[in-house]
Amino acid sequence: MEKNEWLIKIQSGDKDAFRHFYDAYADSAIRTASAITRNREMAKDAVQETFIRVYRQIESYNPDLPFDPWFYRILTNECMRLLKKDSPYSKYEHHNLENEPSLAEESFDSLSDLYDMIQSLDDAHRIPLILKYVKGFSEKEIAEILGLNQNTVKSRLFKGRKRLQEQLVPSEKEDA
Repeated sequence: MEKNEWLIKIQSGDKDAFRHFYDAYADSAIRTASAITRNREMAKDAVQETFIRVYRQIESYNPDLPFDPWFYRILTNECMRLLKKDSPYSKYEHHNLENEPSLAEESFDSLSDLYDMIQSLDDAHRIPLILKYVKGFSEKEIAEILGLNQNTVKSRLFKGRKRLQEQLVPSEKEDA
């Protein structure tokens, strides 16, 4: 079943279509939320709340627009809400996500050093990098997802890449 068929059936109240949609999106959503929150349990909570919100708000989705940016905007907003919320989870807790099988196979396979560097960035630079290079969204879609100006997204991507490059390339001072 195609995504548009799912959406039409979900909008008409078909719970089986929603179950198929959940099965198709859940793993990717958890990997994305884990990368954003740096916490697998918080990511699961964010994904659960995202699917509840999608189910409740599916009527507000405009089928003339791409679905993925709409979905990932809800997911990103939910992750940010949980990060800001006074929760039992530590914002800086890190569960070695690259060692978890569902993440290791697709997202950061043998790139744990790069993953750690990305995770060390502040949210303003880390989240756009994840959406661009892990999820494959365009700068325009990232701007829509994060509710930012497209030039702001470009700037954050540039600065985030620059910070990663600084961490990857040893400085001349260290070589001397």
